[in-house]
Amino acid sequence: MRVTTDFFVSALIKRVQSGGGFAYLEHRGAKEAGAVFIKVNLPMGMASLYGPAPQIYYETDRPDERSFIQIYEEVEEFKCAEKIEKERRFDPDLWLLELENIAKLDQLVKIVADPYA
Repeated sequence: MRVTTDFFVSALIKRVQSGGGFAYLEHRGAKEAGAVFIKVNLPMGMASLYGPAPQIYYETDRPDERSFIQIYEEVEEFKCAEKIEKERRFDPDLWLLELENIAKLDQLVKIVADPYA
């Protein structure tokens, strides 16, 4: 059974903070569900953006585990903001979590490789 988005995001924030990083919930979506996007803020106005992986990337033996796919890697922040605005028009219940000073995101959440990228 998949945990609620609210619980997942709260747990991720605590993991980031316990590792010495900074986590900021920029937009709260639907408590029980809602797509989670993660923006990793980098120096010099750059950022990386991750979103929910399409269902085809989920492992059949662990279908409830949340997986993410990289949308942008080290781009100017405005590009991430534009993408999030587009997504928000489509799904106003999305969650946006911004992170800073983290070592590796793949140690906090499952990142799947996009074979089409």
